[in-house]
Amino acid sequence: MPSYKSPSFRKAVIPWYRSKKVYFLALFALLAVVVFGLVGWSVARENAAYQDYIWVPVLLVAMCCAMIIAIILRLIRRYFSK
Repeated sequence: MPSYKSPSFRKAVIPWYRSKKVYFLALFALLAVVVFGLVGWSVARENAAYQDYIWVPVLLVAMCCAMIIAIILRLIRRYFSK
C-alpha cells in the first residue's frame, strides 16, 4: 500500500521571481533608471525652461534608490538565513 504522506525532506519551491538572478537583473535595471534620472536632473538644472519639472527626475531617483535598498536588504537576509 503506498504512503500518501509527502516526504518531509523535500525542498520548498521558490517562485522564479524570488530567485537571485531576478534580483540581480532588477538591480541592474534600477541602476540604469537611476543613471537616467541623474542625467534628467542635471539637464533640468541647466535649462531654465525645465526647472519647474526638476521634481520628476528627483522622485524617480529617490524611488529607484528605495527599491535598490529593499532588494539589497532582501539579498542580505537571504544570505544570512542559509
